[in-house]
Amino acid sequence: MRKAFVLLAACLLAAPSAFAGNAKANTGCGLGTMLFGDAADDSILLQSFAVTTNGTFGNQTFGITSGTSECERPSSFVKNEKLEKFVLANLDNLARDIARGGGETLTALADLMGVPAAEREAFYRTLQANFDAIFPATDVGYAHVVDSIVRLQG
Repeated sequence: MRKAFVLLAACLLAAPSAFAGNAKANTGCGLGTMLFGDAADDSILLQSFAVTTNGTFGNQTFGITSGTSECERPSSFVKNEKLEKFVLANLDNLARDIARGGGETLTALADLMGVPAAEREAFYRTLQANFDAIFPATDVGYAHVVDSIVRLQG
């Protein structure tokens, strides 16, 4: 029993150094990280408050999607809400057209993405060649499909 107590005490004494350092690396971006700033760098308590604030108010998620609150928007973030809605509404038809390498749904997708007419055949071939990455399962979510297509268009 005494060995367990000594081990627990040693872990508790070492824990602060494990959490010390750059608070933003530990807590991520968001309002809590902004509020507590550099003061949280060497404080487990302030880092806990920062991460709790980020999670409780949902501002971290908003910051990631909007690029605010010292968050960086992902490079593959789709800026076109119409594109997201289109893919969601036409997921099955889009899968069929991508597999075929052409079709009305694929043409409409290219229009929404602003793919120039001269580059469309190459765009269609790229999507067709990467069908398994775009649609890795039958129950794939539309967000994965959108992200994959945007990434492939580069």
